[in-house]
Amino acid sequence: MHVGLNLIYLVPGETGGTETYARELIPELVAAADDVRFTAFVNEETAAAGGPAPWQDLIPSVIVPIRARNRLQWVRGEQLLLPKLASAAGVDLLHSLANTAPATGRFRRVVTIHDLHFKLVPDAHLGLMGLGMSVLVPLAARTSNRVITDANSTRDELQRHLRVDPAKVDPVPLGLGATRHATPLPEAEVRRRFGLGQRPIALSVSAKRPHKNLARLISAVALIPAERRPALVIPGYPTPYEEELRKHARDAGIADDVHLLSWVSDEELEGLYAAAACLACASLHEGFGLPVLEAMARRVPVVCSDRGALAEVAGDAAVRFDPLVPGSIAAAIEQVLASPQEAERLREAGAAQAARFTWSKTAAGTLAAYQRVPGQAPRSRRRRRQNVS
Repeated sequence: MHVGLNLIYLVPGETGGTETYARELIPELVAAADDVRFTAFVNEETAAAGGPAPWQDLIPSVIVPIRARNRLQWVRGEQLLLPKLASAAGVDLLHSLANTAPATGRFRRVVTIHDLHFKLVPDAHLGLMGLGMSVLVPLAARTSNRVITDANSTRDELQRHLRVDPAKVDPVPLGLGATRHATPLPEAEVRRRFGLGQRPIALSVSAKRPHKNLARLISAVALIPAERRPALVIPGYPTPYEEELRKHARDAGIADDVHLLSWVSDEELEGLYAAAACLACASLHEGFGLPVLEAMARRVPVVCSDRGALAEVAGDAAVRFDPLVPGSIAAAIEQVLASPQEAERLREAGAAQAARFTWSKTAAGTLAAYQRVPGQAPRSRRRRRQNVS
């Protein structure tokens, strides 16, 4: 069987979690599948990028002659050029890994829909991107033979909002890769470099986007009395929304307590995890919740939103709160900061929870979804592998 992997959305270093999905899943698919030939379909930016990548090192690739940073080119490439190239390559099944997919083609089609942000949190996608998602995601869900989601909650949302038959949907949780890619910067240097003093650190690894609910997280920290208030540290790529967050912190009277960092190095990020008293994830909607698992795997106590996939992924290994109520967020943070016993319980429970999520399981679930498509299906073989959590 010949499986094509639609990666024309992917621009290395710019595509976030969907890039991680491709990088981690492809090696496990190749390792687990018997009698399956994989071909990646990539854009010009990805083809020109250097560095190791599974779509270059493990499987052959076909260049779709578009530049994905141009959204119109990306749509044209996916809907018009990719079907012709996949058919010419002899693909039996095309798996699109990032929410959208060609609507036609002489091959069977599987799409992974990670979330319905365009519908549930429209601020997550602005302008042409938001308009495009509102058309292309429902189209992919409707015309694909199978739909993969990261969580049961997204399957339910597909049924509720797009009327997708749940029997057509396969929830396949994501995995967790290596939890440390660099030696942590020593805590004393972390505190000095970012001006954090000696207070406890509440870490929130997050893009500065409205649906991440950072304004309410800032309001929650402002409710904690100054003598107990943690330093709130938010690393993640900057957006135009960041200035609103800075103003919100100033208006709340805690500008000196909120540290909105931009990109940080791997060493700095690992240092922040190591120094953090807790990770706070207040997002209003997530398709999965990798930041929660990544913190748990590093034995950082987690407090998080009780909404959708976050509640599903965190289980009982986190203190959960109502993300619409700053008082609820503040109470969860204080619960962890005030009780070393609770913090230690969360460290132990979080490490065990994170260990349940592996990319080998994600690959097995993905191959099982392929098998549910009518026609020839790939076989999988059991392999003894050491999973890193």
